[in-house]
Amino acid sequence: MAAVFTKVYSKNIYRAFSFSKRFFYNVFESRLVSETTTNCLSKFTSLKCQPSYFRRMHTSLKCHSEIVQFKLADIGEGIAEVQITEWYVKEGDIVKEFDQVCEVKSDKASVTITSRYNGVIKKLYYETDEEAYVGKPLVDIEVNSESRQTTEPITMIPEPVATASETFETLPPLPKMQVSSANSNKSNVPLSPTVYTGYEGRSIVPTTPAVRKIAKENQINLSDVPATGKDGRVLKEDVLKFIEKHKSDSSTNLPSCSLPFSTNQTEDKILPLKGLQKVMFKTMQASLSIPHFGYCDEVDVTELTQLRKDLKELCKERGVKLSFMPFFLKAASMALLKYPILNATLDAQQTNVIFKKSHNIGVAMDTKDGLLVPNIKEVQLKSIFEICEELNRLHELGMKGKIGPTDMLGTTFTISNIGSIGGTYAHPVISPPQVAIGALGKIQTVPRYDSNGNLVKVNIFNVSWSADHRIIDGATMARFSNLWKSHLENPFSMILDLK
Repeated sequence: MAAVFTKVYSKNIYRAFSFSKRFFYNVFESRLVSETTTNCLSKFTSLKCQPSYFRRMHTSLKCHSEIVQFKLADIGEGIAEVQITEWYVKEGDIVKEFDQVCEVKSDKASVTITSRYNGVIKKLYYETDEEAYVGKPLVDIEVNSESRQTTEPITMIPEPVATASETFETLPPLPKMQVSSANSNKSNVPLSPTVYTGYEGRSIVPTTPAVRKIAKENQINLSDVPATGKDGRVLKEDVLKFIEKHKSDSSTNLPSCSLPFSTNQTEDKILPLKGLQKVMFKTMQASLSIPHFGYCDEVDVTELTQLRKDLKELCKERGVKLSFMPFFLKAASMALLKYPILNATLDAQQTNVIFKKSHNIGVAMDTKDGLLVPNIKEVQLKSIFEICEELNRLHELGMKGKIGPTDMLGTTFTISNIGSIGGTYAHPVISPPQVAIGALGKIQTVPRYDSNGNLVKVNIFNVSWSADHRIIDGATMARFSNLWKSHLENPFSMILDLK
């Protein structure tokens, strides 16, 4: 008899508990109105069961937020620190996942950091132009946790029989729900368009980091630029048109790169090394351990000048600008095939020479961010036109400050064109672990005697080479330079070995 009694009441307890779970699920998830809630409560308390075995039961909805430290992730390629170039958020701004947080610049490239959370910016750990470190907090974001429904375990303690209404504690009032309706705007009030706002209600103009950079460099307020993009987005073309339109008015306000300080400076200023300056300091300090061997020569490019002139229009029709550099790089690659020691590197222990199969020739570029040395990959496998395309691409990225890490890494040999600035001779410094570098002077028209003794005009430039004298002797450097020079002075001879 006792066994039957226990079985019956156990079954009723299970039914009551199962119904309670369904009931609270409906109340909180389906957002039932108060009338429906009352009916459900009446139905629940009318169950034919003896709830004396229920001591108490709690169901609560816990909502809270937490502060998450958004750390600077590993950008890769051994980068340990970066410079904050621009913040796109301030404290108090609401951000969503994948929203842009800031832009950072390393010795390799510029990278835009995006949020991994939805929430509110609570703290910025760095100011603009400060150094941020990989693995350290970048910002604090207040993140809303998901609503969780928890139920405490039911404590089953025998008590005297009681009614269902005496057993359950008073439920907390249900939260007020806003019911959307298609007729909610019956007053026909015109709705305002979406406006992006940030900290303290400031207006945020939707655009890309590259456009913001152009506007910042030219001291332009993006809110003054007429936007033609989707949803009011300011495009690059909009900013360029705005600059052109106001060129006469704003030209005197443009920043000058040649004058970092005002001419009326009255006291000394102390600025920390950062960004490219810091990278250059480390690289040049490492180069002090390399015994440099210098070699200079003069190159006649009269025939190459005419060849470039003939091909210039053809390349323009294909959408690229042809300079002398593609010829210089291809000639260097062809000479490296015969003298591969100049395309080698030393290992970390400086006990082995590693001959590189790829000719990843670096090209020094003077950009607004400073001197950058991206490289053209696999020059030995590219045509002059393909090299020209790569140079055009890198030049455009350099002007935007968007040269990626892949374009900066893996350089095996470097050529610097100081002639674009106006230099004639130079003493280039080798960047470890490379073992050679060349610097090209400006092309000049000068008088020279031909083979018949006649005075003629020729186009010449000077080249200055530096080699690691620990593994490259002077004769090898001279022979390499002579072969490279012969390809440029007789450009049609390059056709025999082009691949």
